[in-house]
Amino acid sequence: MASRKMNVLVYSGNGSTIESVRHCLYTLRRLLSPNYAVIPVTEMVILKEPWTASCALLVFPGGADMGYCRSLNGEGNQRIDQYVRRGGAYLGFCAGGYYGTARCEFEIGNRMLEVVGPRELSFFPGACRGCAFKGFVYHSEAGAKAVELNVNKEAFKGGIVPQTFRSYYNGGGVFVDAGKYADKGVEILASYAGSLDVDGGVGAAAVIYCKVGEGGALLTGPHPEFAAVNLDVKSDGPDYPQLVKALEEDDSSRVNFLKACLAKLGLIISQETTSVPSLSRLHLSSLHHFLIPELLVSWENIITKQDGEEYIKGENDTFHLEKQDSRWSLNSLVKNLPVPGIVKEGDEHAADQRDDVGSDDRIVDYNAITKRLIPHETEWPGTKETPYFNHHSFYANLRKYQEERESEAEEFGKYLLYGEVVTSTNTMLEKNTKLLSCVPTGFTFTATTQVAGRGRGSNVWVSPAGSLIMSVYMKHPMELSNIAPVVFIQYLAAIAIVEGIQSYDRGYNDLPVKLKWPNDIYAQDPSKPGKKEYVKIGGILVNSSYSAGAYDLVVGIGLNTTNAAPTTSLNALLSTPAFSSLAPFIVEKLLARILTKFETIYKRFIRTGFDQKIEEIYYKNWLHTDQIVTLEAEGGVRARIKGITTNWGLLKAEELGWEDRPTGKMWELQSDSNSFDFFRGLLKRKV
Repeated sequence: MASRKMNVLVYSGNGSTIESVRHCLYTLRRLLSPNYAVIPVTEMVILKEPWTASCALLVFPGGADMGYCRSLNGEGNQRIDQYVRRGGAYLGFCAGGYYGTARCEFEIGNRMLEVVGPRELSFFPGACRGCAFKGFVYHSEAGAKAVELNVNKEAFKGGIVPQTFRSYYNGGGVFVDAGKYADKGVEILASYAGSLDVDGGVGAAAVIYCKVGEGGALLTGPHPEFAAVNLDVKSDGPDYPQLVKALEEDDSSRVNFLKACLAKLGLIISQETTSVPSLSRLHLSSLHHFLIPELLVSWENIITKQDGEEYIKGENDTFHLEKQDSRWSLNSLVKNLPVPGIVKEGDEHAADQRDDVGSDDRIVDYNAITKRLIPHETEWPGTKETPYFNHHSFYANLRKYQEERESEAEEFGKYLLYGEVVTSTNTMLEKNTKLLSCVPTGFTFTATTQVAGRGRGSNVWVSPAGSLIMSVYMKHPMELSNIAPVVFIQYLAAIAIVEGIQSYDRGYNDLPVKLKWPNDIYAQDPSKPGKKEYVKIGGILVNSSYSAGAYDLVVGIGLNTTNAAPTTSLNALLSTPAFSSLAPFIVEKLLARILTKFETIYKRFIRTGFDQKIEEIYYKNWLHTDQIVTLEAEGGVRARIKGITTNWGLLKAEELGWEDRPTGKMWELQSDSNSFDFFRGLLKRKV
């Protein structure tokens, strides 16, 4: 089995700057979504987690590379080097460029700034010498410039590549004598057009590509990832507005150059640049309309009034409760930003439902934006209000599944909060404890698109339009801990997803969907018929807190349903000959099916625990029976997976000795302390 690489990891640990990381995330997400998840990671991820198998690109942004050295010299750099040499890709901007060379020579002779010394990665066998242009000051725009770059178009295969363009620059170097290293796999992609303040040797190389084993590294001196729209014209110096204006004029050339660079590293570029989404209104409804006024009454203690308007001021977000008669009269509505990027003819109402947030396509602090919430007290939202989610279809299917003979479902999904574009359904519930304390068990939050979705550990689950995204609130009494430990909730959710998919309707029961310990959903890759290769299509994240004798749980689920990227989707499975006669999945119906399955299995669980019946269902659907793994945290011991313990949900692994014969020793591993790289058969200890 081979994992499809879908993560672009942006280093955000020691040495990086917040602004450089933000610019990286902004630009790379615009160019690579929805094919990749662009994720910030710290040095602990690089050092301790099995990131290499799923990483398509490792990015080191601007900052100070001595911080990178202090955190990653030795083991960290060995892992990075091995990753690249085995076919990975490295992209270093400015400080990340210095870091990827054999030697850093920064401001030699300047006692305040000088940094000189060898570097371990040595993707470029020469030195990076800077500053290429004088005037650099840490944490300042004083030395910033719009530098002109001459592009070596012959280094790129196809695509629209500019001859020249101006790029943001602040402290970067020149790759000394890069032109002399052609025989070692070094190509100059762009050169500084003007005279330099240091000796750059042959080539005046500003951007280079280095072939490294089976992979490659692309290093830059300037910052082609910085977009003019995210620069403040009021920053240092009277000439800064002219700098921003110059960058604005060349922005399309900058983007085309960066696209060509990413393609050279082997990445799939989005056909259309993804714009920064605007957050939408949130719609609160219920299976029974009368329950919404009752819920609002129960919120009286958390609602504050200001200038005649009602707000819930949570710990992380502020919610504005809109009045029914005022929501169409607001003059601040966006008219031109759809999901995921272009309003099609007839979609004007979709644009009307978004707030004027992020519409100027720049870096946005979503947490600072007031979220508008509309309670629907007499009827469900119509298609004009929520064109990407049919509430009537959802509630009709919820009622149908609740009425099945073996169903015990009656609470999950009864209250529904929906947003077309949201930050994160899990975050907006879990991080606003004041609101969370006032919602009933089974309260469900769903969305069409997330802009800040969260995954387990350092992971982020990509949530483009077409994913089923939901978070369910559950209050699990502490008194049930002996018979029904809370750790099993993630396993129940996984069962509910697989069972929900396979009981969606007649004919779906044989769909090749499996669960991976502890909380991922995989499907057989439909692009490789005849091969039993699995790719990730979903994930589960359970956040828990404790209050008043119970666990407050927010169970988040993301599942690729109709979208083909970034891996595959349920509807892609239906394109194979064995299932081509089945109707495509509908998100609203699948949401109702999973919720009712989840509630039914949960109610059995709190009565009987993780009993034999639930255990059989779990093992029937998981990927790991008798899989042999390496326990890296235990000195590389080989072990065979035997199941999970029924008391605390620990993974059982039978130690193997000579010729893989059992030694008699059994390991029990916690899901929150270990990271399972399924495709490489590694269990690593998480820190």
